[in-house]
Amino acid sequence: MPHCIVEHSASLDSELILPLVFSGALKSELFETDGSDIKVRAITYYSYVTGPEKADFVHVVVKILSGRTLEQKQLLSKSVLAQLQKLELQTCSLTVEVVDIERASYAKLVS
Repeated sequence: MPHCIVEHSASLDSELILPLVFSGALKSELFETDGSDIKVRAITYYSYVTGPEKADFVHVVVKILSGRTLEQKQLLSKSVLAQLQKLELQTCSLTVEVVDIERASYAKLVS
């Protein structure tokens, strides 16, 4: 059920990034084997500061229901990061963060 939210600099192509994030989540083997529960979306940033020199970045927040072990979360973040490395970007920061969604307060409706 992960919600993978990709934030990236505008000079990068979402259409290249999103399938890699999906693949990384799928390869972690923590979700449905067909990937039907993996959701990936992107937010493109045109205005940002990355220190003294502007540089490209990709930051992925993977939101998952609470209850996973630290090892499972590490596996997930490393799996997504490994896929992002396939972009072979120069002077680009690649980061992945796994965040728990509290089960007690999560609500979902699929129509």
